Amino acid sequence: MALPNEKTLRSVFQELIAVGINHDSATLDVRERVSFAPENIANALGSALATAPITEVVILSTCNRTEIYGVVPTSGDPLGASEALVTWVTEHHGLPAEALSTCTYRHHGKQALTHLVRVAAGLNSMVLGEPQIFGQLKSAFAVAEEAGAVGSRLQRLFPEAFRIAKKVRTDTAIGENPVSVAYASVDLAGHIFSNLSKRTALLLGAGETIELVARHLCDAGLGNLIIANRTLARAESLAQQFDASAVMLADVPDRLPEADIVISSTASQLPILGKGAVERALRQRHYRPMLLIDLAVPRDIEPEVSELSDIYLYSVDDLKDVIAENLRLRASEANKADGIIHAGVVGVEEDFRGRQSADVVRTFRESALAIQEVELAKAIKSVERGETPEDVIRRLARDLTNKLIHAPTAGLRQIAREGDDGQVTRAKALLGLNETASSEDENPTLQ
Repeated sequence: MALPNEKTLRSVFQELIAVGINHDSATLDVRERVSFAPENIANALGSALATAPITEVVILSTCNRTEIYGVVPTSGDPLGASEALVTWVTEHHGLPAEALSTCTYRHHGKQALTHLVRVAAGLNSMVLGEPQIFGQLKSAFAVAEEAGAVGSRLQRLFPEAFRIAKKVRTDTAIGENPVSVAYASVDLAGHIFSNLSKRTALLLGAGETIELVARHLCDAGLGNLIIANRTLARAESLAQQFDASAVMLADVPDRLPEADIVISSTASQLPILGKGAVERALRQRHYRPMLLIDLAVPRDIEPEVSELSDIYLYSVDDLKDVIAENLRLRASEANKADGIIHAGVVGVEEDFRGRQSADVVRTFRESALAIQEVELAKAIKSVERGETPEDVIRRLARDLTNKLIHAPTAGLRQIAREGDDGQVTRAKALLGLNETASSEDENPTLQ
């Protein structure tokens, strides 16, 4: 019957790891090579579990980040597992071994949980406080759950992270008048074309980001809107909300000459617009300028398009300057949010420790009761053999006491030999010993 392991209680998040890249650590070229297509994530989860020394995993892949959250076995090495995940990512995407060496961040334990909460709250986003990432992270968790890649550890930690992130958004103004990449795109369009009422915009995709773009464009007084999507029904559903026309992506080359503004955000793994198609559209437009904004990772528009005259091509990374003012205005709210996150993570840690302590107490009690049952059975047999009740009771008391204090006594002697006075003091308090007792009294043994 051993004493509670203090190291275990102190390191309740030691198994949690997070590795990844984002808009701050990696270029767009790298991010698009490391992104996971939605339809491939389930297989990727299985591959990660089979390859890296982890027992649970969640993969988050967006235009600005690719992150992997994993759980290492209790006896495992978090640092080694993190490196194994980075190696797996490079091999999975067919990249050179050194491709991610300088741009990948790695978090372990409490730091990993803090990072997860910051991501969920939008504090780690290009647009400070942007709301989309919360839903994207919840979706990533749901996909991992459905794929059987999530166990008891992540099932407890992710909901806690979501709870703290919601508190951040409730108790601070971090998401007040949210500025998203969608908003930044429309703001940029408004600066290039002063009067949007005379302009036509072509949107590629029909997901959440494009829906936000459409809403901001309509609020800005856009003249005409076209929505193109791989699935026509989805494009039509979105178009109905904004009095727009809907086409399939295959029809984009035919409609491109109408567009003064093209904003793209699809999940395509290959470019949708190439230099040739845009060049033909320019000729039909008599070289009137076009603004193209590519919010997708991997990119929907070939970078070579920027070589054309009268073309203004922006990637998601080019919007950083547009967003800089957002960061400045929300800096104080970000500091407040960090305080809430710190308190929230500490609270989760205390809760986990309490649960672990309860488990230890239950195990300790069960062990003591088992010893009691064994010694009581022996005493009853002794009485049945005719031994005097007084002798039986004395032996029962002695044997029961010796067995109950054996493990604590051995533990006290061990920490005394290690010379850790703090451990000794905590052990004395744990066992209810008198602070003024002698060393002999602290290590009692009945003969």
